[in-house]
Amino acid sequence: QVQLEESGGGLVQTGGSLRLSCAVYGRAFSIFTMGWFRQAPGKEREFVAGIIWNVNNTYYADSVKGRFTISRDNNKNTVYLHMNSLKPEDTAVYYCAGGPRIATTPKEASTWGQGTQVTVSS
Repeated sequence: QVQLEESGGGLVQTGGSLRLSCAVYGRAFSIFTMGWFRQAPGKEREFVAGIIWNVNNTYYADSVKGRFTISRDNNKNTVYLHMNSLKPEDTAVYYCAGGPRIATTPKEASTWGQGTQVTVSS
């Protein structure tokens, strides 16, 4: 059993930065990839960024390339999402997700955190 817990959301102005954290509890060794998704009001959940845990390969949605960075700390079993140059359209609930395969759609992820709100004011 794996549990994920996000933290670090909040309110920030346009152009600002935030760092989200996702702590992995339980059978962390079973995780192959970790990722971040987000869901804005009235919209479907969408992929943001992912990382292959053991080899540190990363991949991003086009909308966040160059602004967001995903990283992981093996010692802390934690994944981070560093968000820079934030825009109002980045406002959403951000979810951490993990599983045994690469997931760029919500249905491909097997384990989810509870989500953390990010609000970017204009």
